[in-house]
Amino acid sequence: MATVRKLVVEVVEARNLLPKDGTGTSSPYARADFDGQRRKTRTVPRDLNPAWNEPLEFNFPGPGSGGVDPVAGEPLEIAVFHDVRVGPSRRNNFLGRVRLDARQFVRKGEEALIYFPLEKKSFFSWVRGDIGLKVYYLDEPLAPPEPEPPAADPPAADAEAAKDVPAPADQPPAQTEEPSPPADVPAAEAAQGAPPASDEASTEIPPEAGTAAPTPATEDAPVMSSEAVPAADGAASERPPEEEAPAPPPIPTPMPRQVPVPPRAAPPPPDVPMERSKHDLVDKMPFLFVRVVRARGLPARAQPHVRVAAGGRHASTREARRGAFFEWDQTFAFARDPSIDSPGPTLEVSVWDLPPDADVSVADDRSFLGGLCFDTADVHARDPPDGPLATQWYRLEGGRRLAGADLMVATWAGTQADEAFAEAWKADSPVATSSSAAAASRAKVYVSPKLWLLRMNVIEAQDTLTAAPPRDAGIAVRGTLGFQTLRTRTTVVNRNGGPAWNEDLVFVAAEPFIDDDCFVISLEVRHGKEAFPVGSASISLASIERRVDDRKVASKWLDLLPSDEAMRKVGKRAAMHMHGGRLHVRVCLDGGYHVADEPPYASSDFRPSARQLWRPPVGVLELGIVGCKGLLPMRTAEGKGCTDAYAVAKYGPKWARTRTISDSFDPAWNEQYTWPVYDPCTVLTVGVFDDPLPSLPPDGGKDAACSRPMGKVRIRLSTLENGRVYRGMYPLILMLPTGAKRMGDVELAVRFATSGTALDVLHMYGQPSLPAMHHLQPIPAMSRETLRLAAARISAAHLARAEPPLRREVSTWMLDAAEPRGFSMRKLRANWNRAVAALSWVADAARCAEDTRSWRNPTATMMAHAVLVLLAWHPDLVVPTLTLHVAAVGVWKYRRRPRAPAPHPCVRASMAETPDREELDEEFDTIPSARPPEVVRARYDRARMVGARLQAMVGDVATQAERLQALVSWRDPRATGMFVVLCVVVAMVMYMVPMKVVAVVAGFYYLRHPMFRDRMPAPVINFFRRLPSMSERIM
Repeated sequence: MATVRKLVVEVVEARNLLPKDGTGTSSPYARADFDGQRRKTRTVPRDLNPAWNEPLEFNFPGPGSGGVDPVAGEPLEIAVFHDVRVGPSRRNNFLGRVRLDARQFVRKGEEALIYFPLEKKSFFSWVRGDIGLKVYYLDEPLAPPEPEPPAADPPAADAEAAKDVPAPADQPPAQTEEPSPPADVPAAEAAQGAPPASDEASTEIPPEAGTAAPTPATEDAPVMSSEAVPAADGAASERPPEEEAPAPPPIPTPMPRQVPVPPRAAPPPPDVPMERSKHDLVDKMPFLFVRVVRARGLPARAQPHVRVAAGGRHASTREARRGAFFEWDQTFAFARDPSIDSPGPTLEVSVWDLPPDADVSVADDRSFLGGLCFDTADVHARDPPDGPLATQWYRLEGGRRLAGADLMVATWAGTQADEAFAEAWKADSPVATSSSAAAASRAKVYVSPKLWLLRMNVIEAQDTLTAAPPRDAGIAVRGTLGFQTLRTRTTVVNRNGGPAWNEDLVFVAAEPFIDDDCFVISLEVRHGKEAFPVGSASISLASIERRVDDRKVASKWLDLLPSDEAMRKVGKRAAMHMHGGRLHVRVCLDGGYHVADEPPYASSDFRPSARQLWRPPVGVLELGIVGCKGLLPMRTAEGKGCTDAYAVAKYGPKWARTRTISDSFDPAWNEQYTWPVYDPCTVLTVGVFDDPLPSLPPDGGKDAACSRPMGKVRIRLSTLENGRVYRGMYPLILMLPTGAKRMGDVELAVRFATSGTALDVLHMYGQPSLPAMHHLQPIPAMSRETLRLAAARISAAHLARAEPPLRREVSTWMLDAAEPRGFSMRKLRANWNRAVAALSWVADAARCAEDTRSWRNPTATMMAHAVLVLLAWHPDLVVPTLTLHVAAVGVWKYRRRPRAPAPHPCVRASMAETPDREELDEEFDTIPSARPPEVVRARYDRARMVGARLQAMVGDVATQAERLQALVSWRDPRATGMFVVLCVVVAMVMYMVPMKVVAVVAGFYYLRHPMFRDRMPAPVINFFRRLPSMSERIM
């Protein structure tokens, strides 16, 4: 059924508007414009916080807009004006406007109330306040057109006579332009139809404005241009359906004046950078393509298949589909290298009356139905801009069972940029035993599901128990969503009132939401280690309200019914008399958060779940996966090592998988992919895997097929220059229980190009990376990793259900969620070395100061005295001097900047060059430990030793802090008295002596020559070390 796509704008309310009527209020109404269509709301008199709650509908441009992409339309503009009829004002009546990009339109069911700040129209405008909108689109079925009654044919004689009758002289010519607005349209509405010359100086007339005298259409009436809004359409759209009057019969009107109107320029597509890849980052790979379509003239009872052979490689089609012809429609691609005459001088295509997996070398000649032979040197070469090559019928030759059989075939020479390459059989692909196994080895693009945070605020419960519970019993609420289960704290049952929690439980949910997806809430009584369910309730995910800000959603009371578990424990008859009570909750889907399934240091996207909050992309990322060199064998087949390698790239929600190249240690993919970039401070992840044998099942059993990783590479986009191509080899290093092992090298080509100006990209650095909800209502730190692992598990399950699937172990390993690992001594040392290396400048500064103080270079020390005097007498130069010094350091290091992205991973920084076997065994141990008790005991003792060192360090820090407190605590009366007297003396000296002199004297005293110093500690240090602490009081 044909459908029409409509855009619905629900104007809900506005807040804190600007007064315009001179009495401290305004009478606002909203006007929405979209693609030449204008709609208005009613006027709310004298209210700075008006509530309209009116839906405004617009039609998407183009015929048959049900199939039009919603983001291909024009921007939507909603403006708020003051109604001068209710509150006259001589000032400007503009209250603000909002412009929404077409990317912010969502389908019905995904909408949410969003408050947009009102923007200015010009620099001198003064606006304030917000407007709450719900913007979505929907597809409505078109009513079938009513059949027109058949018109009676005039007699032939009358028709011939009508040809000879001349047209009357006073008959107006046929209209070719749009008619003028009808006479019953008010003049005020017609004036609003065309855009005013200046909205700042014009007065807006609301839709309730009174009608003016009708103006008859004359010859000089202006013509509505394509940029104007037809007043008649606008007036008709504002009337209720039941009040619409039938259209008046057309009356002859004179030809209006021709006004040249420039055509409206089509809006640029929003995803201009996302054009088809041209494979300019990778090497072109020539292929010989053979497309087998159908055959005719074969025996009716035959079961034919086509065998294609070239260069020692052969492939067979599947069984033919029977119809008017024998249908296959399959494409085969053979690697082609003219320099070495590959795939050979001839291409053979033969038809056999055998199953596809039969061995034709031992088959009888009666099974051969005919064949073709092509010279590969005469094959037509085709480039991707050219259209597809037309197929032709060829007469089969050599068959003994029939004559006159034909085969429709097309052959051409192309590259991997050809449209048929993605679905074609490749000569370097692994041998597949079924069509599903062959499809699993092809290149595919996957998209992660859109993840939402489901937040449940448990407030209180009532009428939960009819009998008195045990004294030490407690009651708690448990929420279950799929495999996620969370529980509130256990509250003691109060006999006077119901239990109260006011606690939030956060889950991860994935779209699309269907009615069968339910969120289960249960109430349980906990006594010791046992939990007894009292009642439960379920909520459909599709019915849960969505929000994108921190506003509170409406709460609800849920009636708890006896659960299945309660029926099993007490019996069905007893459970029927149980009453679980009522539960007061507040449930919503939070779309203002970014649900991360990647670790924070490798995040490739920070966008929130709600599409309405997405920013426009700032650039495009292009990745060319060229190939690998020197891969190690991953398994043994037929007595020799082999590797069936493929690569997976992940950025944002888009996953790209290359095809599988069988039995090659130097695979060459030469595939290119493109991603839109919304934040330059993100990370691209590329991993290489070994494809399991196609004969093994994908799931289940000990012999289940499992893709084994060979290493991954991460590239941060902020380290790439704009528009520059980075092509190089990256090592594939895998951390194994035996240590770090280099599995080979992968060659990548990366290019990051910004779509806007450099200021747009620099502006991103000043914006928060995470959405606003992460700062307004932060997620607890203890729940972030749990939510991330749940999101990674949901994404992996979604990708595993695709066809062909992206294996679960591949996605979880790419997301660093394969298996949780515990303590690692290697990582602890690596992080310590990182901290030391990052703070090495502090040690260098201290060393430089000590060298200056020791007069090792007298010239430098004298210059330090001069700088000290200069800065003491001009303290306003301190900050500029420091910033200039830092800038000079940055300029000096510019010549030593990295010329290519840093290799990932870094073995030296990871402390994996010479790891300890015992530490690696502890790192890869599962939780709980699977090692023998004596090994666990030895590790525990070593952990105790490390804990003792940390205990001593924390004690030293506490001792120094307590000594600072002891200066004024009078625990040591003599020390505190001396300190107080010293403070009074210092204060009197500082009052009488200028600060500049004090700073110079202190600096000179610090830089004094070593001959004037004592080797013993200073008196101040001795005094501080003698202060008391709480160390002697600790047991």
